[in-house]
Amino acid sequence: MPECLVFRVPTRHPADVSGVMDLIAAGAVAADEIVAIFGKTEGNGCVNDFTRQLAVMALETALAGAMACTPEAVGGRVALVMSGGTEGGLSPHLLVLARRDGPAVPGATALAIGTAFTADFRPEEIGRMAQVRATAAAVAEAMARAGLDDPEAVHFVQVKCPLLTSARIQEAAARGRDVATHDTYASMGLTRGASALGIALALGEVADEDLADAAIGARRDLYSGRASASAGIELMRNEVIVLGNAPGWTGPHAIAHRVMRDGIDFFAVQGVLADLGFPGSGQLTPEESERVVALLAKAEPSHDGLIRGRRHIMNDDSDINATRHARALVGGVAAAAIGRTDLFVSGGAEHQGPDGGGPVAIIARVRD
Repeated sequence: MPECLVFRVPTRHPADVSGVMDLIAAGAVAADEIVAIFGKTEGNGCVNDFTRQLAVMALETALAGAMACTPEAVGGRVALVMSGGTEGGLSPHLLVLARRDGPAVPGATALAIGTAFTADFRPEEIGRMAQVRATAAAVAEAMARAGLDDPEAVHFVQVKCPLLTSARIQEAAARGRDVATHDTYASMGLTRGASALGIALALGEVADEDLADAAIGARRDLYSGRASASAGIELMRNEVIVLGNAPGWTGPHAIAHRVMRDGIDFFAVQGVLADLGFPGSGQLTPEESERVVALLAKAEPSHDGLIRGRRHIMNDDSDINATRHARALVGGVAAAAIGRTDLFVSGGAEHQGPDGGGPVAIIARVRD
C-alpha cells in the first residue's frame, strides 16, 4: 500500500538544503521517494523575489547528486513549490512530501498525494482560459495518481504557476500576440486566479459555462475552497500537488480543511483541528503542536478595505505590498491556534476562497 511521508525542516537561508539532505542521509526518506517540496522563503513574494528561484536551484542541485541525475531532471520528477514572504513571525522552512510502499492495512484510509505538470505556457496563455483548462486537466491527472476518485476527498490543491515579465511580454509581442496584462505584478494575480479556477473546475466547485477570460480576477463569487496558487518567475508551467485522504493508502497522517471567511477567522483553524481529533478550543499544547506536521493557508486582503466592518489599510499602503500585510495577519492568527510559526501561509488568494478569506488545511499525525 502507498504511504505519504511528510517532513518539516527549518532553513537558515533560501539556499539551505541541509535539512533535506540530512533526512536522506539518515535514511528517513530516499531521494527517489520525494515527489514534492513546499518552501517558505524570506523574500518579498513579489515579481522580483529571487529567493524562490535560488531555493529551487539549490534543491535541484542537491537532489541531483542523491538521485544520480541532472538538476533539470529533478525538476521533471519533483514538484518544487517555493512561496516567498515570511512576514511577521512566520518561519522559513521546507515541507518534504514523499511516497513509498507501506505496510498493508485492510480498510485503511490515509493521507494521499498526487502530482502532475502542465506543458509550458506561452506568455499570451498566462492568466487566461488556456491556463484554466490545462490546470483542470492536470488536477484530474494528479487525483488519479493519488487514487482520489471522489473530489470531496480532496482537501488541498497546491499549484506553482508562472508570471509575466517584461521579457516574456516582449517575446509574445514579437510573435504578434497580446498578453492578459502589461503590468507584471498584476500578472501574478491573474495567473493565480486562472490556476485556482482550474482547480475549482476540476473539483466541481464552479460551472464551465461561468468561466471566461473576462471572469478571471473579476468574478469574486467564483472560487475554490481548496485551492492554493503561488506565482513565480522560476517556471513557465503549472506544477500541481493534490492532497487528500484516500482508501488504499496507509500511514499515520490525515488532512482536513476549512475556509477562513476573513483574515482573523481563528475558529476556522480550530475547526480543522477538531476535524482531525484535536481539542476544539484553545491553543495546542507543545505535544499536540508537534503532531501538526503542516498548516497550509492562503491570505488575501478584502477588496472593500474592511474586516468585519472595520477599516484596514492593507490595500492603501504604498510602502508594503498588501499581500505581505495579509501573510503576516493570517500567519499570526494561525500561529496563535497551532502554537508554532513554521506555517505555509501564502499571499494572493484570487479565486481561492471568498474575498478577504481563503482555504486553510492541516496535515497531522492522527495515529501511531
